[in-house]
Parts: sequence; C-alpha cells; structure tokens
Amino acid sequence: MQTNYIGFDAGNGAIKLYGPAGGLEVLSQVATNGTKQIASSFGLHKQKAPLNIRNSFGSFYIGEGAHDWGRPVESLDIERNNGTPEMESLLNGSLTRFTQRYGPISGPISLVIGLPQEALSGEKAEVTRDSVRRWLVGRHQWEADGQPYSLEVVDVKIASQVTGALFDYLLDESGKFIQERKRAFTEEVGVISIGFGTVEMLVIKNRAIVQRFTLGTASGVRRLLEIADSQKMYSLGESDLRLRQGKVDLSGALPVWEREVTGVIEKQWGTFWKRFAAVLLVGGGTILLKNSLPYRFNGKAYIPDDPILSVARGLYKMTRSGKEK
Repeated sequence: MQTNYIGFDAGNGAIKLYGPAGGLEVLSQVATNGTKQIASSFGLHKQKAPLNIRNSFGSFYIGEGAHDWGRPVESLDIERNNGTPEMESLLNGSLTRFTQRYGPISGPISLVIGLPQEALSGEKAEVTRDSVRRWLVGRHQWEADGQPYSLEVVDVKIASQVTGALFDYLLDESGKFIQERKRAFTEEVGVISIGFGTVEMLVIKNRAIVQRFTLGTASGVRRLLEIADSQKMYSLGESDLRLRQGKVDLSGALPVWEREVTGVIEKQWGTFWKRFAAVLLVGGGTILLKNSLPYRFNGKAYIPDDPILSVARGLYKMTRSGKEK
C-alpha cells in the first residue's frame, strides 16, 4: 500500500500541513468543550461552531474561533511537542481539514515534522525526539463533528523548521534542486523564520549548520501581540485572530517589536550576512515586516511566494528528494 508523505510544521500560531496536492493552515487555537450552547436569539446572528474534536483526551474545539466557544488552552512551551491533549487535538483537526480539502487519505502516513531549534538542541534534544516519535507513530482515532476518523502514522522524521524553509528554497515540487540555487547549498545561506512564538535563525555552510550563527529566541509575533494588548484583554488566540482580521492597532506596537526583532538579528549576525549567498525570510511575521526587513540585506533577501506554508512545503519536498533527516 502506498505511503502518504506529509510535511508537518508544528507552529505555535498555526499547524501547517503540506502534501502532494497542496497545503493548508489551521490556527493553533484549542478550547475545552465545557460551554453549553445557547439557542439563537431574535436580532442576533447565530455563530457557527468551530470544528469539534473528540478523542481519548475528551472533547475540544479547535481552529478559528475556538476560544469563543470554550475555555482556552494555551500551552506554548516545548513540552507540547511531546503529545499533550491540545497537540493531539490539533493534529486530529488539521488532518480532518486536510482530508476535507484534498480527499480521504488511504494508506499509511509518513510525517516529516518541523520543530523549533529550542526543542532540537541541548541535553534534552534526544529525549524530545524520542517523545515526538512515540506520540506520533501509531494509529490515531477521533471524531470530528461526529464523524469518525482513523489514520495510521508509520514513520516520523524530525527536522528544524528553518531547515524546512531552506529546502523549500533549494528544491522544486518534485524534490529536485533548482539549478540556479544549487550552489547556495555549498555556500553560506542564512534563514530567518519569524513565527508566532519564536524568531529562529540558522546558517548552512557546505551542507552543515554553522552553530555560532544559529539561534532561537522568544521574540515572535506573540511578543507583538503582548505589546499591543498590554492590558491583557484577549487570549493570545483571540489576539492572533484579530490580527489576521486587521482589527489590531499596530501603530505603536509594530515599531517596538520590529526593533526587537532586528536587534536579535544584529546581535547574532552583525554584518556577517554580507558574505551569505542569500538570506531567506519565512513565517507569518515576515509578512508584517515585508516593507522593512528585506531591505536590511541589500538585495540578498528572499521571501517565498507563501512564507507561511514555506516550512511545511520544504519538509514535504525533502521526502521527494530523500534528504529528510
């Protein structure tokens, strides 16, 4: 039976999946389903419920609007990658949406998961890898809005999220090197991923990571939302959704956050970026800084056509090339 290869970017802001037919993004909003639904009232709109997931951990709402329907679950530490109830529910929900968009998945799944640098470095790195594989490998069963689902993950490979971004740049959809970019794999290429939770930086030289230029720091979009919502009127999930809807006033917060991000880059790379063949900019935060950040790199910056799905797409391309690690 044919194995289905899927790139899985386990982002704090959103889960991104990418397979042969394309990709999708599901907001990383999870809420426990403990709220009684109130009947619609005359003069008010009836709000559609978010996707409801029932699994061995209980009942959860996931995705856009979940925090309006139940008690928000917001655990953004690296332990979530070990298979916490909210991560299992997000995986269930993301695979549900993936099959709804691209059709049923028949046969086993092989995942290439992208994790933050923090989870893949330090003394606990191997423990984290083992925990991630133990959580993901096996049969996953759940109900989504009352419909049963059952999918089996037979293999899991683990890479950093920034590595996924690098291979998205280097490889085409068939997993072959793009000729005009191939030489960059043997030179120095910088990658900056500005996600919801972190800013990740990585430099590859001669197919190996340059440790001194590699960094992960908690200065992602979450930090921007914390600055904008200093009075803590919203959950992070609610703030993220409001940001996507254009309802957050960023006039004061954006310049402050931008200085934090550029300060991190300046401290870690200084002017060494001038010798890089390219500087790749990915992640949702890249879109917020697209009118300023690329110009710091004097023509070396590259933003993919879809900076949000770039990591998941790169992880999937690695399966096509046989380069997964």
